[in-house]
Amino acid sequence: MNVRRRLISATAVTAATALGLGALSACSSDSAATGNTDKFDVVASFYPMAFLAEQIGGDHANVTSLTEPGQEPHDLEISTQQRAQLEEADAALYLKGLQPAVDEAVSQTGIKTKIDAATLTTLEDHGSTEHNHEGEEGHAEEEGHAEEKGHAEEEEHARDPHVWLDPVKYAEVAEGVGKAFEKADPDHAADYKKNTEALVEKLNGLNGEFENGLKNTKTKVFFTNHAAFGYLAERYGLTQEAISGLDPESEPSAARVKELQQEAKADGVTTVFYETLVSDKTAKTLARDAKLKTDVLDPLEGITDKSRGDDYFQVMEANLKALQAALGAK
Repeated sequence: MNVRRRLISATAVTAATALGLGALSACSSDSAATGNTDKFDVVASFYPMAFLAEQIGGDHANVTSLTEPGQEPHDLEISTQQRAQLEEADAALYLKGLQPAVDEAVSQTGIKTKIDAATLTTLEDHGSTEHNHEGEEGHAEEEGHAEEKGHAEEEEHARDPHVWLDPVKYAEVAEGVGKAFEKADPDHAADYKKNTEALVEKLNGLNGEFENGLKNTKTKVFFTNHAAFGYLAERYGLTQEAISGLDPESEPSAARVKELQQEAKADGVTTVFYETLVSDKTAKTLARDAKLKTDVLDPLEGITDKSRGDDYFQVMEANLKALQAALGAK
């Protein structure tokens, strides 16, 4: 669909072929390369964005994802082929702050429609639950001035990007994506609008399921491997305690582990949740030491054969059941 594509010279086509664009699948929901269709070609950064694009774009969109199934999205590096793929797309849908490599690549492309999901809802700073008390006072005094200089930048990086785990916020993002699609591809605006309304209705229904399912529970506290569920917890009156912070690869201190063990006893926590795309070693160690159960709470950063469902809604419903069991839903 992209007008620029139709004007590519024979030399450029040859170069693109050399780069292997025709064979690019980049883990999309549709294995066709983005630059080779007459549809509205959308490159999504990772699964939650690709799912929105598929649901809203329907038959008119060809959606590909930069993050492969099973790949931890925070660690994504953009290849030369993927950069070329972005250049040939009609739209890029991403969530700024989650994948720095994607943010950089999108900013450097000439793509006309750049949709940053972070601008379509309000991001909050749920921060890190990791605390390091050793030498805290001396360290703060020594480095206080240096930290003050970069404080604004650190605050921006601390904003929690996991908005898709809150159905209400995800619906807000969906509405913004729908409007962006309508503007970028006006010939199919009516269908995009209709698809968006249908998706938002389903998300509202999912929100109702969570509200009712988590209304009455024995405890409101749950432990997770990393702090992906801040929005979900806030929405449904729960408290998330993460072993690590927003970065799933960060290691907790011994003090943090001891703190969680004590809290588990005080708050009646029964379960330590881990996820499928990162190591479960720390979660299982904490569970063993604190005599707790383990279970999966999926942050839905990708769908694999280990996922408890084939799409966003199925996995979110599995998450709800896991939370109900862990929290003692009545």
